[in-house]
Amino acid sequence: MAEGILRDKTEKLGIEAEIDSAGLEAFHIGDPPDDRAILTAKKRRIDITGHRARLFTAGDFDRFDRIFVMDSFHYFTLGQMSRSDQDMNKVDYAMNLLYPGKNIPVQDPWYDGMSSFEKVYEQLDQVCTRLAELIAGGKTKEKTAR
Repeated sequence: MAEGILRDKTEKLGIEAEIDSAGLEAFHIGDPPDDRAILTAKKRRIDITGHRARLFTAGDFDRFDRIFVMDSFHYFTLGQMSRSDQDMNKVDYAMNLLYPGKNIPVQDPWYDGMSSFEKVYEQLDQVCTRLAELIAGGKTKEKTAR
């Protein structure tokens, strides 16, 4: 959902940005988003049906200026994959855009019902609004992975 939300916000603001999302576990590679995520985004006129899951690679550290993680597992895993401090300087918790330095995780809605997807959407919407504002303020071309 984060990729779709951020794409929507940057397009509306006329921001040129490369936005992509990637996972850290291979069992969903090539899969579309969860039906509940699709429905949640669709309620806000955001179409994420074309997205397909892909695996994060070490090359993504070169490809993107900023990399946001959803939780401590993701942060730790990227720390293991990183090749240098420069790689890890690009990585931060998504929620730190709203609550700097708190490392608050975004809840994984997978195991819960629609209300969890709605809650996560609201969190991500706030995060993506802040990120789009920061990018627009810097007036730079950004490449962001989520």
